[in-house]
Amino acid sequence: MGGGARYPFPREVWSPSGGWWTRPTNWVTNTAICTAGAAVVTYIVWQYSAEKEWRHNAPVKPIPSMRWARQFKTGELKVESD
Repeated sequence: MGGGARYPFPREVWSPSGGWWTRPTNWVTNTAICTAGAAVVTYIVWQYSAEKEWRHNAPVKPIPSMRWARQFKTGELKVESD
């Protein structure tokens, strides 16, 4: 199973993806570091965006950003219920 035996390949060819049959031993660590980095960047951008969010008109119905937007937390804007 698995598509056959590995065939000989030239050793002098360089590849940014690691070359033939690459399986780095630290792939779990690399994946965890990249995931943590993406999470940190997402958190920073999210916080900056929530801080700068400004609505000129109150929404007609509840929206998700009401949970974190400053205008709704301070009571400056409210959704009018019927």
